[in-house]
Amino acid sequence: MQTIWLSGAEWLAVLRIGLGLWWLESWRHKDKKGWFERGTGIAWAAGVAGKHKWPAVKRGFDAIVAPRPQVMAYVVVYAELALGMGLVVGFLTPIALAAGLLLNLLYLVLMIHDWAEQGQNAMMALISLVALFAMSWQTWSLDHAIGLF
Repeated sequence: MQTIWLSGAEWLAVLRIGLGLWWLESWRHKDKKGWFERGTGIAWAAGVAGKHKWPAVKRGFDAIVAPRPQVMAYVVVYAELALGMGLVVGFLTPIALAAGLLLNLLYLVLMIHDWAEQGQNAMMALISLVALFAMSWQTWSLDHAIGLF
């Protein structure tokens, strides 16, 4: 493989780190007080799920998220933080990439009607898939430094 400026493995690390920064930005701009104290994020998602064109989405939301809105708010917000940190430093990278792919696919399905969200989540999922299958933790990662994976 020929590349310009960096090696192929280094470019994959750049892609992985960029995805991590994207997750960190998603975490940073969330109104945590709104999510944790007023339940705004889960309430918004409940409204989207309630009007979803696929009945399975509402049923899944009602079974998994609705009974525990406070816990799910913390899960969503801190999952984004953990994904971002794990990908930037390259720690437990394949797990972070697989979890991020799953979270993006869940977001994509929930917000299937929102073209802007579809684009963002589709691109993040694609980057996760490429970074996972190309084993992007081989360069510039704690995983590589300590011999994981």
